[in-house]
Amino acid sequence: MSDLDNDEYETFGFEQPAGPEKVPARVVPDVDPDLDDDDDDDDDDLEDAADDEIDFVIAAYREDGQALVQALSKDLANDLDELIVQLRRLPGDAGAIGYVSLVEEVFVIVRVRGRHVQVLLSDGGAAADWPIARDVADLLEAEIPDPDDDPEPMGDLGLLSDLGLSDFDLGAIIDNLDLSSDQMLIEVAEKLKIGPQFRRVVEAAFNS
Repeated sequence: MSDLDNDEYETFGFEQPAGPEKVPARVVPDVDPDLDDDDDDDDDDLEDAADDEIDFVIAAYREDGQALVQALSKDLANDLDELIVQLRRLPGDAGAIGYVSLVEEVFVIVRVRGRHVQVLLSDGGAAADWPIARDVADLLEAEIPDPDDDPEPMGDLGLLSDLGLSDFDLGAIIDNLDLSSDQMLIEVAEKLKIGPQFRRVVEAAFNS
């Protein structure tokens, strides 16, 4: 799916962090988008998610004090490194946040601030099935859970805590099995007080 036109951007107003950043983050070097990935064997056994398996890829960022929500290309749902590259290119005053939902079952949140990257995968077991989920496990240097284990998130549950969504509340959203992954991300957006705007971009993605 192509990027939204400028008139389809939505604004919201989350608060800026009140004090020094205390959220743990990974430091990830710049990634060359033209880098040949032929030597990367990690995902050789995983097929890319098809277009109809990708619910949406959305970015949220702040430019000149105004926050924006934008749909990104669905292709980014298969490559965490490239998603990070694209988030870095956005003119965010304090970085950008990416939201990916797959088959209404799995989501990934990526927060990029310069070279600092925080990631959250809603179900660590998805790393056995989806390339971007495997990328999250590789970035975190985490073992892929046994498929028979109960679903558990992988990554930083506190990556949005300075924006008003605590690790406890984010964990509670993930634990609500009555919600699909796209609905979980909408709930996240509601907690960040961007629900109506985020919902419009999600609806546009599902209707495209």
